[in-house]
Amino acid sequence: MAAGAQTAKIAVGSPEDAVRLAWVDVAKGLCIILVVMMHSTLGTGIAMEGEGFLHTVVTFARPFRIPDFFLLSGLFLGRVIDRDWRLFADRRVVHFVYFYVLWVLIQSASKYGQIVDGAGPGAFVAHLAEAVIEPYSTLWFIYLLAVFSVTTKLLRRVPAFWLLAGAAVLQILPIHTGAELVDEFCDRYVWFLVGYLFAERIFGFAGLVQRHARTALIGLALWAVIEAVMVFTPTGIAAIPTPSHIPVLSLILSGAGALAIVAIGALLSRAGGPVTAALRACGQRSIVIYLGFFLPMALTRTLIVKSGAITDIGVASLIVTIVAILVPLAFERMIRHTPLAFLFKRPKAFHIVPERTAPAGGTFKAA
Repeated sequence: MAAGAQTAKIAVGSPEDAVRLAWVDVAKGLCIILVVMMHSTLGTGIAMEGEGFLHTVVTFARPFRIPDFFLLSGLFLGRVIDRDWRLFADRRVVHFVYFYVLWVLIQSASKYGQIVDGAGPGAFVAHLAEAVIEPYSTLWFIYLLAVFSVTTKLLRRVPAFWLLAGAAVLQILPIHTGAELVDEFCDRYVWFLVGYLFAERIFGFAGLVQRHARTALIGLALWAVIEAVMVFTPTGIAAIPTPSHIPVLSLILSGAGALAIVAIGALLSRAGGPVTAALRACGQRSIVIYLGFFLPMALTRTLIVKSGAITDIGVASLIVTIVAILVPLAFERMIRHTPLAFLFKRPKAFHIVPERTAPAGGTFKAA
């Protein structure tokens, strides 16, 4: 069966569908928290010239943090990949381009002085022009989602085996061109493709985990031990500091970690409770957090460092992470029904297909 046909079977409507898809939001919530934690922790560590306990968590999650996010992003591509280009572009290209362009302007404006550095407005224009070619700052993920979507639609007639094999080879090869778009594409595309090609099997895996929770917990414990050994055991080789950096093994660890997050999301959605509800809320508004975390993160970090009120780097990193997650969520809730709603929800004027006509899907939804 073709991959598009497999993914097309995933739909939302009945209560059973809602339960089945709940784990996706929980998994997305875990991923976006890990992403914000990484940026917050590494930035705080640099500013305070040291490391804290959250650096250990960041290192542990390195192999799977971004691969899982792309895998989740590819899960629903099958809903629109065989539609006409106009509808496809609206849902999988214009959607991401809108937020990328808008937030490049916002982030760049907030750093105007650093970007221009006395060179005048021309330097700012040059910076914006460069952002069209090279993904800017933390927004590279959104940029690549549009690129991955278009690439996959163009290549959808290629046999799945060869498409996946080619993407895996790109990930394994030590490709370092210096162009972030090329390097990140080669390193990440395989996981977006896995989400698209194996969507039905991934949903089946999540269902299996929910039906056999005890066995799944044992499997997760075993995975965590192996993951820790692979990421924390030094090799003594500068180019490969730990086994998790070894080509092929790195690919395997990323896949295992991505499935572990799927399993955790499935188990938590089955268990319910306030933690699950909080993670699901973060997953449902992952775009809000992803777009808006940079400013509260930077301001909180600066305040902590300059005030000297907190000297423990781990605690400081945790506070920066929490603020960077909660502030965007609170801000989005405040502006949801105001003219500023365009910051997190694409206005009708920027749709090329009426919103009610386009099928739902994709990792980054405005709400």
